[in-house]
Amino acid sequence: MADCVTQTTTDGISTILIDYPPVNALSAAVRRGVLSAVEAASADPEVQAIVVACAGRTFIAGADITEFGLPPQPPSFDHVFDAIENAPKPVIAAIHGTALGGGFELTLVCHYRIAAADARVGLPEVNLGLLPGAGGTQRLPRLVGVEAALDIMTSGRMIKAKEALALGLVDVLAPADDLIAQARAYAAQIVADGGKRPRIRDRAAPQAEASVFSDFRAANARRFKGFRAPEAIIQTVEAAVAGSFDDGLAVERKLFRELEASTESAAQRHYFFAERETSRIPDIDPKTPTHEITRVGVIGAGTMGGGITMNFLNAGLPVILVETSQEALDRGIGVIRRNYEATAKKGRMTPEAVEQRMALITPSLDMTDLGDVDLVIEAIFEDLSVKKDVFSRLDAIARPGAILASNTSFLDLDQIAAATMRPEWVVGLHFFSPANIMRLLEIVRGAQTSALVIATAMKLARTIAKVPVLSRVCPGFIANRLLAPRGGQAEALILRGTKLADIDRVLTDYGFAMGHFQMMDLVGLDVIGRGTNERTVMGDLVAAGRLGQKKNGGYYDYGPDRRGAPSPVAEAIIADVARARGLSAGPALDDATLLGRLLFPVVNEGARILEEDVAIRASDIDVAAVLGYNWPVFTGGPMFWANTVGLDTVVAGLKAMEAEQGAAFAPAPLLERLAREKGRF
Repeated sequence: MADCVTQTTTDGISTILIDYPPVNALSAAVRRGVLSAVEAASADPEVQAIVVACAGRTFIAGADITEFGLPPQPPSFDHVFDAIENAPKPVIAAIHGTALGGGFELTLVCHYRIAAADARVGLPEVNLGLLPGAGGTQRLPRLVGVEAALDIMTSGRMIKAKEALALGLVDVLAPADDLIAQARAYAAQIVADGGKRPRIRDRAAPQAEASVFSDFRAANARRFKGFRAPEAIIQTVEAAVAGSFDDGLAVERKLFRELEASTESAAQRHYFFAERETSRIPDIDPKTPTHEITRVGVIGAGTMGGGITMNFLNAGLPVILVETSQEALDRGIGVIRRNYEATAKKGRMTPEAVEQRMALITPSLDMTDLGDVDLVIEAIFEDLSVKKDVFSRLDAIARPGAILASNTSFLDLDQIAAATMRPEWVVGLHFFSPANIMRLLEIVRGAQTSALVIATAMKLARTIAKVPVLSRVCPGFIANRLLAPRGGQAEALILRGTKLADIDRVLTDYGFAMGHFQMMDLVGLDVIGRGTNERTVMGDLVAAGRLGQKKNGGYYDYGPDRRGAPSPVAEAIIADVARARGLSAGPALDDATLLGRLLFPVVNEGARILEEDVAIRASDIDVAAVLGYNWPVFTGGPMFWANTVGLDTVVAGLKAMEAEQGAAFAPAPLLERLAREKGRF
């Protein structure tokens, strides 16, 4: 038996305990240990029932995905699961923490399931571009029905113990602090009642009309677009309805192999690891001490300041919210309250929780009230001179050891830090709008920002449920700088005769939720910095009072339904700007060429970001793009996508653009070198 699995038998109940930190993943070693223990207990005449439990903070939280893509290591999941399901004695799973993916599938082959009252279960394989294997797609619909099974598997959501009990996913709930003892008592009762061993696979095939599947596809078409796994899951459940368990299992295995070999799954697995890698900073010791953040100050109660404040309130941290006028302060606090009340109306928060969060806000019109907080975040408009003035004043107010942070999305953090006598305590905390929802937090490291401050910021990000990505100082940092070339190319293309709608269609076909010009109209053209003295289409649209959806249309015209339609006014402005700049229509471009024109410059900018050490690793750039700009995760992000299309293809496309549009599109040296060496980001 493996060291990570132990077995003890008392009063006829054998307890198999898995102890494989941190999350008891179903590695080959764990599988070997469980198989050996089950076989030993099955053969022992003194054993009357078997309890499978886990040590540590959680039950089995899934398969060991580090094994994906490697040669299979015995025993297989099927071998282990068959031994459990066909054991001659009742097997009871004792679930605490989370039982996810392969971990929850293991519980489904057990004959009974007892869960701690605070446990959660789920089948999140869809988030890795996969489907539940080892019979999960066949057992689940037999247990909960077709519609519930489709929802659970295609959403990948975690299900709390109370709902799991109501659905029939678990049989009994027990106190979290006494789970194994309760499981053993439950096992003894099962033995006393005759020791039945019900198998989910023996249940009748689930029933459903064909319309259930077609309706489910139609209702989720937008959400599933670009992802292969949801459709494969639907097909496996259709197989569960249509035939025997073994027939459905054969369909499941075939589709699992296809998904595992797909680019989409490889991209989603890449992204899974990329998110977890962002906190690892090579030149900062993981043991670096951090400051405890117990009180926070936020300067500015506008859209960003209010959203930032909500992150800390959600984490139970009190916030002093500072504004320059009572009207602005009242307005900001009112927006925060309305946001929480809207959440409560949807049943996602209790009225009591709303009041608890609101009670954590201390409103203030006096910045000196920030003298005793642990962290101050400045969230005012993007004006360098104003920000420097604020930080100069903060330097005199904040206590020694307080962290001074700016939410700037573009400006030079080092200049802001230079306005203080403590630049080592200054850091950028760039939240993305809406700040209370978007998961990305760019942590900007100034030239003198200390390791302690960076380590504290990384830890804090996790506390407020953000994914931190570390950036050095440069205009736009990572995400905004990365996507700027796409916008520049989009404008260049429309001035050369490409239709707005074609550009947006190519981007949405690729997987973006909306096209570039649709996004601009939604955000509002007047709030997007143009950063150039050259005449632009956007500048002329703003001058004409066309600010986007909120006023008179923008690149598109909008009716009451907010659906964009081609705009003769915008088309005339585009033509006028092109004439003024001496530009004539270029050749028509097919969709593949058009997509390359839009996205190859993004990859090139990512390569420059790496060359300049602005980002630590290519995968950090992918995370920033996916979380900051909703880059489709099934492509893995721009840098992973470049690997899949071939870096030589990207270089060739950029060189064609360089010949036509100038040296700005010359491939970055890093990109050229990797392409030449057949390397990868």
